[in-house]
This record gives sequence, structure tokens and C-alpha cells, in this order.
Amino acid sequence: MGDIRQSLLPRDVLSAAKELLYHLDIYICNLVQSGRQPPQVDAKTLELVEEFILHAPKDRNTPGRRMSALQELQLLEIMCSCFQEQSRDTVRQLMFSALFSLQGNQADESRMALLGKLVSMAVAVGRNPILECAATWLQRTHRVYCVRLAQVLVDDYCSMVPGSVPTLQNIHGASPRFCCQFITAVTTLYDLTSEELTPPLELLQMIVSWIQDDPRLVLITFLNTPLSGSQPISSLDITPLGGLMRWCVKAPLAYRREKKQALTNGSAENEQEAGPLLSALHLSVLQVFMLLPNILNEKGLFGRLALLQLESLAALTSDLSRLLDQADKHTHTSSADTQALSQLTLDRLAQALQVAMANGALLCSREDLRAICSRLPHNNLLQLVLSGPVMYYNNIHTPPLAFSPHAAHSPIASHPTHPAHTPHTPLATHPSSHPQYPGQPFMTGMPFPFRPSH
Repeated sequence: MGDIRQSLLPRDVLSAAKELLYHLDIYICNLVQSGRQPPQVDAKTLELVEEFILHAPKDRNTPGRRMSALQELQLLEIMCSCFQEQSRDTVRQLMFSALFSLQGNQADESRMALLGKLVSMAVAVGRNPILECAATWLQRTHRVYCVRLAQVLVDDYCSMVPGSVPTLQNIHGASPRFCCQFITAVTTLYDLTSEELTPPLELLQMIVSWIQDDPRLVLITFLNTPLSGSQPISSLDITPLGGLMRWCVKAPLAYRREKKQALTNGSAENEQEAGPLLSALHLSVLQVFMLLPNILNEKGLFGRLALLQLESLAALTSDLSRLLDQADKHTHTSSADTQALSQLTLDRLAQALQVAMANGALLCSREDLRAICSRLPHNNLLQLVLSGPVMYYNNIHTPPLAFSPHAAHSPIASHPTHPAHTPHTPLATHPSSHPQYPGQPFMTGMPFPFRPSH
């Protein structure tokens, strides 16, 4: 395609971009049809994209071309139509990659700006092919850029335009893959470490409603990812479970920490409304954990692949320890309120740990858990979990898959089973050694018998 540059130079910026998109479509169709494996767009074509669509200058002596706001809007509409009219997903994915795969150069800022506007428009006008391509982009791109894209959508639909949240909520039905990746990105972005990094109430309501309607939504990326490939360690997690668990556990203390700011800016009502939402989210996360045994067994992964990583759990307990220390120092809340919130936080952590371990989402020993939770204050339920029975897995000697984004740090690799535990009988079939204390159903993968603390 390098020979078309001379024909693009005399054109105005919009006409040149439109013409290049047309030629790019034809070029990629021919590339796919040729059967070359893997089909790869050449460097000269990528340079044309940077020059005539992203408007990066060809060299330092050449000023970059710029579009007006109206021309940029027209270009976005042309791109939406281009992806909508192309029926072959392979061609669409390659074209999206040619336009928006980050190259580590100055044009990346232009890529990100254009990508945010294109995806936001695709949400607004229901262009599902673009959302599907964006879902793949989110899966393959460094998490720093993924959260930037998520921030654009949150700003556009939850902050800047009142009443536009239902438009964003529609992506659940339009592209579940993108919806799952979006949840993962926003739970990575909003880690509750500050007021600015606490999820907006509208966003929280939307995510809770999505997961309540379809708990398997948060597993879509995992279910649709080939298990032969490994995830880059810098990419988003394969599911948003870790981020959602962080929201549920940290929220009581995080929202209490921001109470002073809430009282001064008039948003105290939001704090009260977030409580029931996060309680409902906690229950939904536990229900998703209980879906995992059948799914992991069908894939032959039960006991081999951890969807919750031990290092992420260690970071969570470290944050909790700091938040608990801060809560004790707050003078604007009564000691009884602070104690109740602290116990609620630790109760949720204990419930999530037990259900995650019982259903194969977390692979580690009780010794690991005790070490990670050693700085946390006493909590009755957490103490029961930390001193509970050892979990056994049929495939405990099978090495962790390369598919795991942190396989090298897997507890299976670092904590082999002791020889005395060779039978490896599943926990559900172990007879109780203490008949006066019958086994609790939630410890054997059966339905969770009690509601989470409110």
C-alpha cells in the first residue's frame, strides 16, 4: 500500500483518511484471502495510518495535519460504518489492530484519543462490531491504557451527560465480551485508595445490575480465551473477580474514610446508597465463585488454574490493614460504628476467601493465608477460615498452566503437597473427624447457606 501515499497527499485531511480506510479494507481482505499465517499488516501500511488517520508528522520538519471537530466527527462516523459493513470478523480485528495497536511511539497518544472517541460513539449508536474489536484490544493491551479507555467511557456516560447511563448499560446485551472487559478495567481503575478512585454510584449500580442479571458475565473472557496461550503479565486480569472482591471488602472502610469529604461536598446520600449495592455485589461475587467447580472441571482445570492470585490478595490485606489503622484514628465517628464497619469488612473477606478456596478460585495453603492475614485484627469468622481444613485437589501435582498470567508465582508451584497427603480425595468426600461439628455446606462447594453481612 506504500504506493498510494502520493495520491493521498493532495487531498484534504478528511478525504485522505476516508480513502486510506477504503484501501486498508481492501488490503486486509486480500491479506486474509491469501491464507498467509499469521496475517500481518506491513510496516509501511502502519506508517500511512499514522500519517493520514492519526496525523502524526512524517518527520520533524513536516507539521502534522489537523482535523476540525466537525471533520473528526465525520471520520468517526465513516469508521463506524466501515466496521459495521465489513462482515468478516477476522478482517475487522486486523483493521482495528492496524489502527489502534500501540506501537510505543508518539502516535500512541493520537491512537488513544481517537480510540476513546470511537468506542464512545460505538456505545452511543450501537455499533457492536467495534465493541467486539475493542474487547479484544482490552484483552491484549497493557492495563495502563485499558483503564484510560475505561475512564473515557465513565466520564462520558456517568459524569458529563446526566441521564446517559442507560446508554452505556445497553452494552451488556450488545457485546457481553466488551462488557466483561469493561468491568475488569473499571475495577482495576477504581481501587478505592482515594475519593477520586472510588467508583461513581451510577457505575456501581450498573455493574451490580449486570451481574445480578447474568452472573456468568464476569467469566466470559476466561471462557472464550484459548488455554494454549499465556496472558501478558501487564494485561488485565482474566476475570474481574479480584477487583470486584476488592470493592466489596474495602468499601465499608473506604466510604467511611471519605465521610468528611462527603459531608462537605453534599454527597453523603451517595455513601448511604452505596452500602446496599455493595452488599448485593458481595452476594453476587460469592454466587459466581460457586459456578466455578463445574466450569473448571469441564476444562480439566480444577486445582490447576487460580482465578484469584495470591499476590493480589496480599495487596488487598495490606490495604485493609492500613484502612483499619486509619479508621481507629477517626474522631468524627463513634468507636462502636468504627468497630462495626471493621468487623463487616473482615466478615466479607473471610466469606470471600472461604468460598473462593472451596470452589477452586484460590489455590493456596492455610499457612499462606495466615501469613497474608497476620496483620489484620481478630475476627471470629476469619479465624475459622484461617484454621479450617486443608483443601485438596485431584490435580495438585499437575503444574500450573502457562495460561495463568502469574503461573510462575502460583501457589501450586511454590507449595507442593506433602507426601503424607497422597490420596488427594476431594474435600466433599472426607468424613468429618469431629462428628459433633457437622461440616458446613459452603466448605464443600454446596449452595451458600447464609446471606452476607449487611
